[in-house]
Amino acid sequence: MRAVTITPGKKDSLRLVDDAPEPPEAEGPVLVEALAVGVCGTDREIIAMDYGEAPPGEDTLILGHESLGRVLADPTATFQPGDLVAGIVRHPDPVPCANCAVGEWDMCRNGRYTECGIKARHGFARERWRVEPHFAVGLDPGLAGVGVLLEPTSVVAKAWEHIAAIGSRAHWEPQTVLVTGAGPVGLLAALLGTQRGLTAHVLDRATDGPKPELTARLGATYHTGQVSDLDFEPDIVVECTGAPPVVVQVIDKVGPDGVVCLTGVSSAGGQVGIGASTLSRAVVLENNAVFGSVNANRRHWNAAAEALGRADREWLAGLITRRVPVDAYAEAYAPRDGDIKVVLGF
Repeated sequence: MRAVTITPGKKDSLRLVDDAPEPPEAEGPVLVEALAVGVCGTDREIIAMDYGEAPPGEDTLILGHESLGRVLADPTATFQPGDLVAGIVRHPDPVPCANCAVGEWDMCRNGRYTECGIKARHGFARERWRVEPHFAVGLDPGLAGVGVLLEPTSVVAKAWEHIAAIGSRAHWEPQTVLVTGAGPVGLLAALLGTQRGLTAHVLDRATDGPKPELTARLGATYHTGQVSDLDFEPDIVVECTGAPPVVVQVIDKVGPDGVVCLTGVSSAGGQVGIGASTLSRAVVLENNAVFGSVNANRRHWNAAAEALGRADREWLAGLITRRVPVDAYAEAYAPRDGDIKVVLGF
């Protein structure tokens, strides 16, 4: 079967192979036919050899961690043929640590987890894949065109869960959320914010293209320029750019008792000209909390499926700015101006 692969540690190794073996039953009893795979910065970083690890005893890694497929067969009867599903990316470590042992593998403490298409486990960019029932998430049939957005939605579902948990440390009635970065994670973070009844603001560098319109269709306000130029102090910030100057600015901008969630990953070595004392005063004197969030567990994937089910389908479709057939796979992994979410179709 066809699959998109790389050889970790080897330059220019991205390939579409047509002789990949069928997925072994050891991967799980549920056999799924791939419909689509989302492409994100993580895939490009793996291709650039920043990280990525093949399964034990193998030289190649099948890419793809944002999945959507239809069930072909499930001997456990958890799913029926034709059901729409996505595969959970992270799997618990084999020890397991205290968190993995209770299903909180997104908070793994020893780093021995595996991740489909990223770390020591083949991904979903292949015509067929297998999965254990507990690591497959069913989707509303009406989400066939946009269900590939489930993985990034799970990331922000976790972020919102943790924001609420931190906010509950005291009496808290948040009204506004600022999302920095209008990529897929940022726009989905804004979606979940509006679903929670918050007034949402989105800040991005783009002055044209689909991002301002998608923000407006959420009932949110779109901004460009600097965080410091904003004329309000948000109760919550979801930072999705990973740009060090933006990270510093949102920590300084958030209102009293505010919560800042960092979901973007900064490039190594990034520096900004601000002292630690300035940041500590901004956090300590206003009882603010800053935390990082990545990945998701089963609970967050279920919450994400519910959030997508309640969202406007046309709005979700607007996030997918390019659909590339698998035969033209290289185009999918080459970023273009104006891209929000690129999807590889099988």
